[in-house]
Amino acid sequence: MFKGLIAALLALTLAGPAAAQCFADYKAKKDNPLQLHYGVAQVSDSNCSARAATAELQPRLAADGWTLLNVLSTFGPGGLDERKANAGAWFLRY
Repeated sequence: MFKGLIAALLALTLAGPAAAQCFADYKAKKDNPLQLHYGVAQVSDSNCSARAATAELQPRLAADGWTLLNVLSTFGPGGLDERKANAGAWFLRY
């Protein structure tokens, strides 16, 4: 029984970080000339919300001259595959 408990705790510990990953999909723009992009970025998992993702992504994008238009959604690793093709070069870039 003790071995089973240790195995269960170990499984939960190892699964924790993977389950806690947070990602956001967003839209951004640059002016002169106007450029738009849709992207996917990993954000902090401590508060996986659109508000927290916005605060985190704005300075990352601004460092390269992009303005964050909006965060569309936040999601876990299970949503990555369906967004990868649409994000193209902007997939996990920021």
